[in-house]
Amino acid sequence: MASEEFNKITLLVTHYNRSQSLERLLQSFADQQIVFGDIVVSDDGSKPEHLERLKLDEKKFGFRLITAAKNAGLGNNINKGQDAVKTPYTLYVQEDFDPFPGYKERLQDALDIMEDRPDIDLVRFYAYFKYPYLKPFRKGFSEMNFKIWYPGYRKFHVYSDHPHLRRTSFFEKFGRYREGIKGDKTEFSMALSFLKHKGKAMIYEDVKGVFDQVNSADEPSTMKRSDLRQSDNIVISIARALYRNVKHTWELVFFK
Repeated sequence: MASEEFNKITLLVTHYNRSQSLERLLQSFADQQIVFGDIVVSDDGSKPEHLERLKLDEKKFGFRLITAAKNAGLGNNINKGQDAVKTPYTLYVQEDFDPFPGYKERLQDALDIMEDRPDIDLVRFYAYFKYPYLKPFRKGFSEMNFKIWYPGYRKFHVYSDHPHLRRTSFFEKFGRYREGIKGDKTEFSMALSFLKHKGKAMIYEDVKGVFDQVNSADEPSTMKRSDLRQSDNIVISIARALYRNVKHTWELVFFK
């Protein structure tokens, strides 16, 4: 049965120098009348002008602001934000995402799945590509099946920092996010830990139909990647896929 308030869920948003994006995200939830048990905004040492706006929005939206004396990277920012969560579930969203209209129903479906399936560690709402090995479950959600011998490197991306609902006890099973490394490496090290510790996840199959990733000219993405990693050249793409499959297999086998 759908509830008007998601009091078992804390919305955790990581933020860095994108206060306009954060305000848009929180307003999107408010416009859909999605009410959480708590909202935590974890800031990674933003510039003073963004912190001033955050403090105004803290009163407007009623979130708890967790600040940092200096920029310490994605891993530290998620860790300190997650440490502040007190509810059984955490909806993790980075500040550059917005939920499409109708998200309340998808969130309720995801919560129902996690309540019904104690073995499911997280439910994802967004991805850049459709996961290649899915087992349909219900209401558009499918279980992500990983086997190390399955073809292709995309099988390793069961976990992602993209919007997802997870159990707040996540750290107890998978450990904390690694700190002091680049954001993409922080994310992938957690993806390896998730697989190493037999994590189970579901994903909404319409991977771009629930959240929109918004990178405006005023507040562009803070994640930078090399041109080689993004190239669509067919030869580079094939070589990159083969290399990643071998590399990630090695990394998973020897992950500690």
